[in-house]
Amino acid sequence: METIKTVVESKNISLALANKLLEKALEKGAEMGIPFSISIVDRVGNLKAFAAMDGAPVLSLEIAQNKAFSAATYNRATHEWYDRIKDDPPLLHGIVHTPRLIIFGGGYPIKINNELIGGIGVSGGHYSHDMQVCQAALEFLKTFE
Repeated sequence: METIKTVVESKNISLALANKLLEKALEKGAEMGIPFSISIVDRVGNLKAFAAMDGAPVLSLEIAQNKAFSAATYNRATHEWYDRIKDDPPLLHGIVHTPRLIIFGGGYPIKINNELIGGIGVSGGHYSHDMQVCQAALEFLKTFE
């Protein structure tokens, strides 16, 4: 009889790394002069670290968390969704009603050695600004490669 493996090992973002990414994102936000909300979640979308800069729009707090959740749980940057669904009317009009799914920029999966460990979401500026803050934080991960 064949033995079935019942345990799957997976990695998750540590609090220390989540806080470091948060710090890098806050630095970029301050440099840009835009008050952002920044969220870091683990690989299944649970909140790990969060900050709302002084003056961040109230709605940005929830959007940042949903961007991080979307990026981690779908293992896809949020800006990639629109191009994938824009020419598919049933999907375009249906999937946007999925709770917590964000289909515009500002959410990225967090990976080390191409393995998903979490997600980052930023909101407060235009989504292109949010993406810049994410990318600045994710630059820190290059020290692990």
